Amino acid sequence: MTVDDEPGIALATAAAFVWLGMVVAISFVEAPLKFRAPGVTLPIGLGIGRLVSRALNGLEAALAALLLASVALGDTPPRVVIAAAVPVGLLTAQLVAARSAHAMEG
Repeated sequence: MTVDDEPGIALATAAAFVWLGMVVAISFVEAPLKFRAPGVTLPIGLGIGRLVSRALNGLEAALAALLLASVALGDTPPRVVIAAAVPVGLLTAQLVAARSAHAMEG
């Protein structure tokens, strides 16, 4: 089976790589650079980080849903289902932990 044989796998692959690109760009480019900008204090930088994280989490959830839907579209091999389920499960655990920690703070 190739990507050409199964459009769901092609869509899942695209969603996974867009997701990965967003996380890498935010984590390794935006986060460190915002504190080097003139006039950005620690409280302002942390506030920006919270806003960016909230936006990224929303986009990650949408891409996770697209990833799962695209895998469910057709006759997907088990290895692809597992490869899709792992990052979705990790995102779910991350979001639950973050919401729990936020709820405990306030």
